[in-house]
Amino acid sequence: MEWRDSFLDLALIPLSLLLPMAYHAWLWREVRLRPLRTAVGINAATRRLWAIGMMKDNAKNAVTVVQSVRNVIMGSTLMATTAILFCTGVAAVLSSTYTIKKPLSDTVFGAHGEYMMALKYVALMLLFLLAFLCHSLAICFLNQASFLINTSACLFSSSADSDAAVLGLPLPPTRDYIGDVLERGFTLNLVGNRLFYAGVPLLLWIFGPLLAFLSSMVMVPILYSLDVVNLMGHSGCVVVSGKSAEMNGGSECARAV
Repeated sequence: MEWRDSFLDLALIPLSLLLPMAYHAWLWREVRLRPLRTAVGINAATRRLWAIGMMKDNAKNAVTVVQSVRNVIMGSTLMATTAILFCTGVAAVLSSTYTIKKPLSDTVFGAHGEYMMALKYVALMLLFLLAFLCHSLAICFLNQASFLINTSACLFSSSADSDAAVLGLPLPPTRDYIGDVLERGFTLNLVGNRLFYAGVPLLLWIFGPLLAFLSSMVMVPILYSLDVVNLMGHSGCVVVSGKSAEMNGGSECARAV
């Protein structure tokens, strides 16, 4: 009887996890090979151009840099707070004898024993903890990127070498390094958001494996429509990691340095 109750969980929950994992593995491959066909690659290239533009005239753009990065930090802070609140709520349910667990377990399909219910809550809590960790690291990197962009005029000035000699330290930051720090922050923010979205099927798993599987099937097409960009009929160029790349046109692209 217990095996019959667990059959749906054993069949549908692995599929619910494999669908978004396979999609994001494909998306990572597309970003690596054809970045200009994905919103992730285009946004990354645009952010590098934006950072270079802010560093060229930093005296006028310093406030713009702080405000722009602050908006992303506020979003990451909100997501991190929400994730840790979910973890706190799940931990409270696990450590209590809350009566909602018994009537809830009698109304769902699939396994609903004490061990299985505890497994559902623990998996949900671990996922939100990972989302909290990613958003916390994203905040750290974005703060550092804001400092680096606004101090780029000092780092690349002729007096930077003399200042480094006084401090006895080299100055490794370059424009590529600053762009990498900025991209790490945005990448961690993206990963944290996707982990947060992956918590939806696990949250619905409490009500049964069928809802978890259906939510995964619905989520993948939605993410695909947001991540893949159709550039048919458009032409231009975008700088990716300091290199020029053509979108669809045959014209030459100017490299931004």
